[in-house]
Amino acid sequence: MMAAGARRGKVGLVGTGMVGSSFAYALMQRSVATELVLVDLDRRRAEGEAMDLNHGLPFVSPMRIRAGDYDDLAGAEAVVITAGRNQRPGETRIDLLQKNAEVIADIVPMVAAAAPDSVIVVASNPVDVLTQIAADCAGLPEGRVIGSGTVLDTARFRVLLGEHFAVNPRSVHAYVIGEHGDTQVPVWSLADIGGVRIDHFVGPGGRQKSEVDRDRIAEQTRRAAYEIIQRKQATYYAIGLGLLGVVEAILRDQKTVITVCSPMLGRCGIEVRMSASLPTVVGRSGAEHVVELPLSDEEAEAFRHSVRTLRASLDQVRRG
Repeated sequence: MMAAGARRGKVGLVGTGMVGSSFAYALMQRSVATELVLVDLDRRRAEGEAMDLNHGLPFVSPMRIRAGDYDDLAGAEAVVITAGRNQRPGETRIDLLQKNAEVIADIVPMVAAAAPDSVIVVASNPVDVLTQIAADCAGLPEGRVIGSGTVLDTARFRVLLGEHFAVNPRSVHAYVIGEHGDTQVPVWSLADIGGVRIDHFVGPGGRQKSEVDRDRIAEQTRRAAYEIIQRKQATYYAIGLGLLGVVEAILRDQKTVITVCSPMLGRCGIEVRMSASLPTVVGRSGAEHVVELPLSDEEAEAFRHSVRTLRASLDQVRRG
């Protein structure tokens, strides 16, 4: 166990495929961690990634990067799990569930045993259901198992809104909640730019939002992963940066509001215990506070539908 207040800046990564290696590459450039341990079923792959990353150390701040086993995760403050089979062209995230559920059920108890003080961050897909499975088998305190959730969907939503209104997406404040997948819910009623609600915002050249624009942007946000996978077989750069933001919030105790997913009950009318995404204060203890959004009636029902869909998938995999 780490002594109270002791911070080591140590991060673990389980799974060194494209998502994991993209996260590792982003992490070494941010100067937020002092040590990174790479764990993979293919030990040689982990060793190769560690070697390649180490050769870039003369260009960044000092950091220890090495391949290891689960025992080497001891003392980690955050452990990111990206292991699992990738989504294939034409395949939905739910199609991945059965095989990746088995992977997560094997990995998480070993991570929790080696690093009981860590926050476990699940990024394997379908992330919402796998985060719930991870939380159920980790045996860690509430909030210490979270998933990347709709971090990427929220980023895509903001980018598309920024493109539409010709503003920097960092000036767009908007969330996607619920499932990281087909039943995701863009929260139009609370989206704003510069404090002005989207419905009333007028961008450069008088650009506004119509119902047609709304439908197009929502569909492009929902379809983004499928479109990328059709073109390059996988998505990894943006989620690598998204995971970096989550891990940085943990290591630096930033109390950043991020749309991670975590097990919840009673939030926004949820009647079952299920992992889903809502804006969440992320800090040293993981998911420290889930924000209750004043959703419109339509959004609230769509969110409940999304959670029910996820729970049905969880029940299906549990029935085997």
